[in-house]
Amino acid sequence: MTPLLSVRNLRKSYGALKVTDDVSLDVAAGELHAIIGPNGAGKTTLIHQLSGSLPSDSGTVHLAGEDVTALPMMARVRRGLARSFQITSILDGFSVLENVALAVQARSGSSFRFFRPAASEARLNDEALAALARVGLADRAGRRAGSLSHGEKRQLELAVALATGASLLLLDEPLAGTGPEESAILVGLMRELKATHTIVLIEHDMEAVFALADRMSVLVYGRVIASGAPDAVRSDPAVRAAYLGEEEAA
Repeated sequence: MTPLLSVRNLRKSYGALKVTDDVSLDVAAGELHAIIGPNGAGKTTLIHQLSGSLPSDSGTVHLAGEDVTALPMMARVRRGLARSFQITSILDGFSVLENVALAVQARSGSSFRFFRPAASEARLNDEALAALARVGLADRAGRRAGSLSHGEKRQLELAVALATGASLLLLDEPLAGTGPEESAILVGLMRELKATHTIVLIEHDMEAVFALADRMSVLVYGRVIASGAPDAVRSDPAVRAAYLGEEEAA
């Protein structure tokens, strides 16, 4: 069966510094694939390359069998790939609903005017409200996005990604900066999203990673040193020496 996401020999360098170095991995439809590794391993750069926000020096990215290597980010979004950012990237001055409705509008190509109700705009709002309900923010729809807590902004980012109609979500450290209660909400949400979406997850919270991941890849100095089921990766001597041993000691 063709993987939903297939990456082959992806590279990105800045001068002599190899940030991603011959990265290859497959992500099957319906799985949550975690990418872990120490700080500076190249994880966020890899997400940039997968999303299309950063061109690769070489290598290929295939989405549902289609070569999307040369496509920009918005073209990849239209093909079902969406990402959330390591640092929240919502529009603070807009309402929660407007943030999500803009994503629906971008997907549909329809005209959206916030202050002129029309049937088409009602449809956009209905779809946006459905996405907000999916992430537990329906009761925050009318609030200014900037007034949300950090964890709620992460939930909003997920709603925005869902509103694009994505089948594959790239999540870059969604738990970063969240407290225990917010983390628990987001972990529960990601567990629910696994039932309907393929997810590539970058995350430093190893408890969350091992609770959620179906498969994982370990990135160290820009190279994948192991890929497989969580238990196999956890017991891999090279992985423990390079990364997990340090994490468990900490």
